[in-house]
Amino acid sequence: MDRACVDECPVDCIYEGGRSLYIHPDECVDCGACEPVCPVEAIFYEDDLPEHLHAYLADNDEFFSRPLPGREAALGSPGGAGPLGALGVDTPLVAALPPQGDAVAQQ
Repeated sequence: MDRACVDECPVDCIYEGGRSLYIHPDECVDCGACEPVCPVEAIFYEDDLPEHLHAYLADNDEFFSRPLPGREAALGSPGGAGPLGALGVDTPLVAALPPQGDAVAQQ
């Protein structure tokens, strides 16, 4: 969850979940500023998304379009991530992933 991409986003469309960052598909202007600063190369234009990551495209959309665990309503399009701060919750797909990086070292 390196936040270098968040700092580069001119429209504040990268939202922080519990274990992942999510790019709002309707708020993003496709400027590409976030892509080169992502140290783990996790950001792709939709047409360039590798086949093995396609499940995450729909999952990213669900972060905004479906109620998240513990929330009654979908997040929708709040118009910017900054005022919301870290939401501390993820989609079921991301929440079910095994710990990675520093989380593994702390176990």
